[in-house]
Amino acid sequence: MVKQFSAELFGTMVLVLFGCGAAVLGPAPFDQLAVALAFGFAIVAMAYGIGPISGCHVNPAVSLGVFVAGRMSGKEMLVYWVAQLFGALLGAFLLSLIAKTGTASLGQNGWGVGVQGGYPLQAALIFEIVATAIFVVVILGVTGPKGEAPFAGIAIGITLAVIHIVGIQVTGVSVNPARSFGPALLVGGQALGQLWLFIVAPLVGAAIAGLLFRLRVLDPDA
Repeated sequence: MVKQFSAELFGTMVLVLFGCGAAVLGPAPFDQLAVALAFGFAIVAMAYGIGPISGCHVNPAVSLGVFVAGRMSGKEMLVYWVAQLFGALLGAFLLSLIAKTGTASLGQNGWGVGVQGGYPLQAALIFEIVATAIFVVVILGVTGPKGEAPFAGIAIGITLAVIHIVGIQVTGVSVNPARSFGPALLVGGQALGQLWLFIVAPLVGAAIAGLLFRLRVLDPDA
């Protein structure tokens, strides 16, 4: 599992550095499309770069969905989780060293007054659950036995970009507990206080997606 651990750590670091970096280091005014594409393209790059090694989950929710679908063991999932959390923290730390704002702003997720579009908790919770479920369904479908493997990275990256285009104003878009964990741990304050939602909601959404495949609701041979 050493290679898989290293790949997941590296891939998650790149996702946070590039995705959150586009939000923090990009030109003013804030360019929502640029941030969405940065996250999407980062996933495409890592899918082809580390996909052959670890599958390029770079997301605890994705690993949970794969586990629930019966495609990896619980032990493997936990190793992936540790690697992803450390990778996200490393990515956020590197970004803090580059950004003029230091740890004051690292593309952290949030909701409520003064955050993104000011959407309430209910909207944030629903969006993160539904968006993660959609994201993981795409991943499980395109990487399945009858999926279009050569185009998997492109499909997954496009899906993540579209999710960001739709949801950046709602939560800044997590659909990935690790992506939220790294910045929140360094920024602290409200970001850390709201982190629970960006852990719980994506995991719920991923579990739903995994069950749809585990129960063969979305199985092409069922």
